[in-house]
Amino acid sequence: MSKRLVLVVLIAALAAGLGLWASQLLHGPAAPAAPALPTLPAPRAVTLLPTPRVLPPFSLQQADGTALTQDTLKGHWTVVFLGFTHCPDVCPTTLAELAGAQKQWAALPAATRPRVLFVSADPERDTPQIVAQYAHAFHPDTLAATAPIPQLEAFARSLSLVFMKVPGPSGDPADYSIDHSAAAVLLDPQARMAGVVQPPFDVKGIAADLETLTQAAR
Repeated sequence: MSKRLVLVVLIAALAAGLGLWASQLLHGPAAPAAPALPTLPAPRAVTLLPTPRVLPPFSLQQADGTALTQDTLKGHWTVVFLGFTHCPDVCPTTLAELAGAQKQWAALPAATRPRVLFVSADPERDTPQIVAQYAHAFHPDTLAATAPIPQLEAFARSLSLVFMKVPGPSGDPADYSIDHSAAAVLLDPQARMAGVVQPPFDVKGIAADLETLTQAAR
């Protein structure tokens, strides 16, 4: 190899090295890839997102005074349902159906067993204690929480859920209802939004899908 060719190769190598160094300096190290979701070979009730969505930090209030955050939910698949305790039909029906799935998960290890989280969008009437009493009447393992409206709106928006206070016909400020999403949202063991469950709910399908996901995540 001629001296001229050697010189050209060295210059090219130096330029490539400087380019790589500059790229790392400008952009920093590549972020580690998020853990992939398990697959459901034959999903019956759950629709998984192509890529899990990382949620912004949130803090909801539980009956025992502790905050419910992402860390509270990590390690388990969690079905999140938004409603309120004065709900005449959708909420009690949904919580009763989810309780049926919870009964089918009873044999799974407590450390990884799927969970249900009921969040009240009516903090004006629903204290954390009232929300917990209501949710536990359907199943004692259900997590329950609420929060001031700004925090609830941010939490619901991050899950693509909605709710709205609707005045009643009497005109009395205490006479109102809450319109809210009827779907449930699925969080993965990293507390990311991983999927949705649309009504009408297939209890056996929800139970089977979540059991499959739990076993696949081990």
